[in-house]
Amino acid sequence: MTRTIFPYAAPDVSTLARALGRELEAQDRKLGHVQLLNLLTRAAGFRNFQHFRAQFDAADELQRQPEPEPVADLQKVARVARYFDGAGGLTRWPKKASHRVLCLWVLWSRVPAGQEMSEKPFNEWLAAHHGFGDHALLRRELCDHGLMTRTRDGRVYRRIEQKPPPEAVALIRALAPRRAA
Repeated sequence: MTRTIFPYAAPDVSTLARALGRELEAQDRKLGHVQLLNLLTRAAGFRNFQHFRAQFDAADELQRQPEPEPVADLQKVARVARYFDGAGGLTRWPKKASHRVLCLWVLWSRVPAGQEMSEKPFNEWLAAHHGFGDHALLRRELCDHGLMTRTRDGRVYRRIEQKPPPEAVALIRALAPRRAA
């Protein structure tokens, strides 16, 4: 039989001491294990040990339940997809910041994972994936948004592995057929 450990905490130790003192003074005999548990939990503000345990079990159950997956805004994904041409290349830089971030996630998804690239090959790679001629902007934005890292001297670039937000995942999936064609 496994024993469950219940962390015990009282909001105010002074109130706890006074409550314990009153309860112990009222007793005329030595208390058993269950009576001591009830005494301690009443002093902490619970009705009895069963109430304390039920509160702990309920909080534990709530923590174990997975949070629902956030849902992607598909209208936003459709709007951002318009920034990409039929081949999946980025045609222009969006004015809206939230659209720019999603475009960066698409570029991030195409950067080879776990591979270091020096500045010149990375610039060439970026130039092949956009059509508005500003690879320096894209390179800087990828690093500023924490999607890429670069050495202090800017010579080596590497993709930072992380989970994209739901809209980015939906956009990457929506643009995948364009790249395959």
